Amino acid sequence: MFTGIIEAVGTVRSLESRGSDMRVTIRSGELDLGDVKLGDSIAVNGICLTVVCLPGDGFVADVSNETVGRSAFADLKVGSRVNLEKALTPTTRLGGHLVSGHVDGVGELLSLSNDGRSVKMRIQAPAELAKYIAEKGSITVDGVSLTVNGVNGRVFDLNIIPHTMRSTTLIDFSAGQHINLEVDLVARYLERLLLGERAAQGTDGDKGEGITLAFLAQHGFMK
Repeated sequence: MFTGIIEAVGTVRSLESRGSDMRVTIRSGELDLGDVKLGDSIAVNGICLTVVCLPGDGFVADVSNETVGRSAFADLKVGSRVNLEKALTPTTRLGGHLVSGHVDGVGELLSLSNDGRSVKMRIQAPAELAKYIAEKGSITVDGVSLTVNGVNGRVFDLNIIPHTMRSTTLIDFSAGQHINLEVDLVARYLERLLLGERAAQGTDGDKGEGITLAFLAQHGFMK
């Protein structure tokens, strides 16, 4: 688990094809690896990766096809800057929100504009994630815990304060780029819980509509 509070910005040192998947080497920059051992987890742009080697100035991790297919990892190149966060401990300050490091989908940055000393970002999420994004709720963007300031369909707005811009790769963002999104864990679990016995039915032969307005009304959540 992570908090979405970025600890350091690293760079991609190498990307190697390993059969059907990949291996990445990250220069960790100012991230303290003194307490990191093989098998530990580090979030790279919000993607939870397992450390398989510690060469001294960074770490090496394997990346599965599942991860590449569900994230913007394929857009990374040698030299790309990445947000880094070590897994939280029982004594870690939970300054952001609970983040699993399991990317839910890839969004597109539509626009950036100045808003006082902050930067307003407008992002379009995949249609299947829109129902999990709520105004004043939490979302993770490339590993950064942020608050949603407004929602219109599957488009949502964020305001990035100067400290967050300086301390993360968000300062490198430009319109049109793809970004990793992880929705709030509570929304995911709530949807599954509300399905009740339907959750055990699976989707074979039944695409399943998930939580709909009709479902909520039927079960007394709406008047």
